Amino acid sequence: MTALTRLFSEGFRIFFLLAGLWGALAMLVWGLWLGLQGWGGMMDLPNDLVPQWWHGHEMIFGFGSAAAAGFFLTAVPNWTGAPPARPRFIVLAAVLWAAGRVSVWLWGTVPGPVAAAVTLAFLPMLAGRITQQLLARRNGADIMFLGLLSLMWLAQIRVMLDFLGLPLGDAGAGLHGGIAVLIALIVVLGGRITPAFTRNALGRAASARGVVAAPETLPVQDKTTDRVAIGAAILAAAAITLGLPAPFAGAAQIVLGLAQLWRMRRWRGLAVRREPILAVLHGAMALVGLGALLQGLAAFGLGSQIGALHFSALGGVGTMVLAVMSRATLGHTGRPLLAPAPVVLAYALIPVAALIRWAAALGPLALYTPGTLLAASLWVLAFGLFVQALGPALLGPRLRP
Repeated sequence: MTALTRLFSEGFRIFFLLAGLWGALAMLVWGLWLGLQGWGGMMDLPNDLVPQWWHGHEMIFGFGSAAAAGFFLTAVPNWTGAPPARPRFIVLAAVLWAAGRVSVWLWGTVPGPVAAAVTLAFLPMLAGRITQQLLARRNGADIMFLGLLSLMWLAQIRVMLDFLGLPLGDAGAGLHGGIAVLIALIVVLGGRITPAFTRNALGRAASARGVVAAPETLPVQDKTTDRVAIGAAILAAAAITLGLPAPFAGAAQIVLGLAQLWRMRRWRGLAVRREPILAVLHGAMALVGLGALLQGLAAFGLGSQIGALHFSALGGVGTMVLAVMSRATLGHTGRPLLAPAPVVLAYALIPVAALIRWAAALGPLALYTPGTLLAASLWVLAFGLFVQALGPALLGPRLRP
């Protein structure tokens, strides 16, 4: 099997590689544009869109949807026992995703309605693939993911309608809503995998010492708090996407932030602090909670809304995407679950980038552009490190245990 054939043999391979590459490249383009604008230069993007909107759309619906596709195309067959997607489907999905990136990049050269139709086709294709598998299992908790993907598509539709100058379009609500949906997905999925992976690791560590792990040393999940966090995350995503009054969404985000941090109190995060591939999951979930609080407070006029939004996007979404992609890549290619040193460095860079971006929005105006560029540079470096370290695993054969 050649590297190219192998790349399209499993969904996580091509889509995690695309997420890593596009996450770095799209942010690099944005940083170059912003830097030149900030220092009196000029760099025109080859489209008719507001550059900030191109940046937001591509980081959410380009980078974010690629990461989601890689995860769902790999996880859903494991959940349901259904056959994984065939290479033909994976090739078509990857081509459609790439066509969406080109269509938005050349918006104006490519007629707007055509570009919008191509760009909007990817999420329904992904949802259609996993719908039959999830419905066959008839697990209500998993069916929820179809609702979240539908909400994400609605958020993208609002962006596209705004790009086209049509009624009901609102790029701001759509982009903000898209981030909120990604946060909701993380609240659900991260709430499953973080304590579960921690429990497994602590159990293995106890077995290696020849003992059985005591129940009080293992993570405990509070189902009531879990439901509150998940409900608040979905409510906030829906409210933002639909353009409901800011205080309504802000109240939901404050509840989400408090519930998210409270639910983590017994997940035993400190017990795995020396294992980066586990510690980063706890860190990402904490950043999701802090970001939700910052956004909720900003909705009531306390702090910078744009700073809080980027804290959630870079810190919560970026860190969790990096954590899940690296762990899944290692696990599904038969490699030890030990993050390579470049990936560990990437784990640290993303939260630092989020903190700097948030501070740049609060600090003096003169520091806004330098701070934003520094945060973008750290993001580019982090995802470049991911591609450099784990690209060979994504392209290479599965190792035998």
